[in-house]
Amino acid sequence: MRAVTARAGTAGAVLTRPGPVAWASGGMNPPIDRTAALDTVWVVVGEGGYAVLTTDVEHDRIVAELAPAGVEVIAVPWWDAGSFARAACEWLDAPAGVIGSDGHPAFGVDLDHELCRVRLPLSLAEQDDLRELGRDAAAAVEGALRAWEPGEPDTVIAARIVAEIEASGADAPVLLVGGDDRLARFRHPVANGSRPERTVMAVLVARRGGLHVALSRHAASTPHAALEESLSCCRRIHRATLAGGSAGSTYGDALLALDRAYLLEGADGAWRSHYQGGPIGYAQREFEIAPCATASAWWGEPVAAGVALAWNPSLAGGAKDEDTFLVGAGGSLELVTTTGTWPAADDLLPARPAVLRVG
Repeated sequence: MRAVTARAGTAGAVLTRPGPVAWASGGMNPPIDRTAALDTVWVVVGEGGYAVLTTDVEHDRIVAELAPAGVEVIAVPWWDAGSFARAACEWLDAPAGVIGSDGHPAFGVDLDHELCRVRLPLSLAEQDDLRELGRDAAAAVEGALRAWEPGEPDTVIAARIVAEIEASGADAPVLLVGGDDRLARFRHPVANGSRPERTVMAVLVARRGGLHVALSRHAASTPHAALEESLSCCRRIHRATLAGGSAGSTYGDALLALDRAYLLEGADGAWRSHYQGGPIGYAQREFEIAPCATASAWWGEPVAAGVALAWNPSLAGGAKDEDTFLVGAGGSLELVTTTGTWPAADDLLPARPAVLRVG
């Protein structure tokens, strides 16, 4: 953060959103309101040190349970909306106009893009955390689908996933479960009490310590040739995208590979029908651009070793291939959302999940 602020010439930086705060603090503050755009903890970094700001409601808990010894934790009134920004200015001894932030409008310099760039490559400790979260997330989804009894409500399947992921200390910012006709019709079949009999898909984004992983899995009680064929197409698109965006390539290279792969599958431009994923970490999508977004600041950004990727190619009818990978040096890819027990679709690498047959 100090390197970013030095290049920008700001008096310091203030992080205010859950993702950036978790990154800077090592996931110090589990979210209270999981939908909140702003955290109840802010991190202030200056040339000579750093401090944590929080409300007077949370101060004692933060000090007693979360903040390492020696970290300055400053309490501000919960009822005063401007108190966080004023406390940050006072601590940095600078006016708001010369302070950088993760995009908060109270401060004059938006450093969000640069801060995202430096947090994308995960440290070795963060990679270990991501691996553990990936195993827990995969176990939650795969266990819930293995237990699926055709005809049970999709909300029951979702409840099994949530119970498992919450027991691991994580939560589920995104959870989709749907099957049969709803899976065929809708890209996001949110569980609504329907009772799938033939097919079901579960999609999970799990979060712990601020880090996110994403995966999708399918199960079926009877053969479904059309879905299987479309999933094979999605797997080929996914592998082509991963190969096109290996370490040292750019995100633009990955998206061009994705675009060409859709074309080769006879689905030219089908990426326009659904989000295609991308880098994941301290947000479920650190950024998301399309193959047409050549003017984006991210288009020419190199894919660095240590970055986590969750591409999400899909086709109409319920086919979607999604997992979280860590990019290694020299083009290696490590699948992190895995238990090692789910059936593989084929013997190609990187391994892709098959449709689980149940019943």
